[in-house]
Amino acid sequence: MHVLMLGWEFPPYITGGLGTACQGLTKSLDQRGVKITFLLPKAVGNEAPAHINLVGTDTPQQRRAPTSADGSVQPDHETTNEMTDALIDTTFVEIEAGFANPYARPDIHTKMHRESLNAGENISPDILIDPVSGDPIAPEEAAMDKIDSDYGGDLLTKIRRYAAFCLKAAKDLEFDVIHAHDWMTFPAGLMLARATGRPLVCHVHSTEFDRSGEHPNQMIYDIERRGAHGAMRVIAVSRLTQDILVYRYGMDRNRISVVYNGVDLEPTQNDPKRGIKGDDKIVLYLGRITMQKGPEYFIQAAARVLQVMKNVKFVVAGDGDMARGMIEMAAHLGIGHKVLFTGFLRGRDIDRVFQMADLYVMPSVSEPFGIAPLEAMIRDVPVLISKSSGVSEVLTHALKVDFWDTDAMADKIVAVLRHPPLGNTLRRQGAFEVRGLNWTGAAERVEQVYNQVVEAMKVSSVAAH
Repeated sequence: MHVLMLGWEFPPYITGGLGTACQGLTKSLDQRGVKITFLLPKAVGNEAPAHINLVGTDTPQQRRAPTSADGSVQPDHETTNEMTDALIDTTFVEIEAGFANPYARPDIHTKMHRESLNAGENISPDILIDPVSGDPIAPEEAAMDKIDSDYGGDLLTKIRRYAAFCLKAAKDLEFDVIHAHDWMTFPAGLMLARATGRPLVCHVHSTEFDRSGEHPNQMIYDIERRGAHGAMRVIAVSRLTQDILVYRYGMDRNRISVVYNGVDLEPTQNDPKRGIKGDDKIVLYLGRITMQKGPEYFIQAAARVLQVMKNVKFVVAGDGDMARGMIEMAAHLGIGHKVLFTGFLRGRDIDRVFQMADLYVMPSVSEPFGIAPLEAMIRDVPVLISKSSGVSEVLTHALKVDFWDTDAMADKIVAVLRHPPLGNTLRRQGAFEVRGLNWTGAAERVEQVYNQVVEAMKVSSVAAH
């Protein structure tokens, strides 16, 4: 089985995100003998693992990938040799695409687009593809992208570039299945399926209703809906996400396979409680600081906890468009000195902050799955999670709360911090439970989806003849 994988982040840059899911899944698929070629629209650094063949854009080397007379992209093996020894059998292709954050707030993309226009950036004719319909469009139509609209024209340009890159890169590849992760790759997946006749599997890690609530961006909703309906099979990360696809996107439930995410069972180990002095208890929030994650509820609960416990510090690890508001709320409630904002963390710093924590809290308003609680549990940190999350469907040994009920959230935080037997039970039972939620099982179920769509394609082909 050879899978053409389409993703927007790899390797992961923060725990719990799309990159974490892609890394865990592809590694386990590779161990099952599945060959993967990964098409990626961002810089591929020296952290890329050797188990996957990455075809990336915007590589660190300032050189063009060689092209044939017809303009198709050719592998640059010399560039590959210049990378670290860890990148064995990895092919890099440098084209003009650029990285875009699918979860950044609209004004960030608008600002980036204005800057690109001011710099005189032009849109090449080979990338003029409508991201919603997947059809070619005229240059003058592409120039009409409204930069002040939600997410900005710059994001549309990057999606077009990525789709065109995928068509070129896959031209001479033989593969059995196309696997597209999240909405920014769906147009490319649809175009590849149309051009090659290979079955498309769309993997939904998050929907626009998770990110934007009841006011979704219409363009993104249209892309997600078309991808979901155009795929032969859709993978949802939870029953919660499956229900959204059915009731919000009009999908047939029978065409959706639920595959829960997993966790790496061997996280990096560091010195426990590093940097902690005195008797302070540590309550951790780790993730993007956005509306979807419910950061304001974390601060409100923190204020209630500090009314009855003084030896508690609340650590906020992450960044996002609500970070400033979160800081201002903490100051307004008079607990600013008790809330520590670390900013964006990566790598070993994430391990360290987990090991400092006595409790991890995920107060998400809408969380399709939520890998971070699993990351906490595998490090022996008890977790308190929102009931509005996919991971709450599979965890038994975790405290659960409605995100809006900050009184109950505070009560459960206090219970864990004041009663060591409760925390110890959650750690012991949680560590045992989370070992059953691994990427090996997820990969097995995903491979079953691959076999299902390949077989369905064969039957369809025979019937057509």
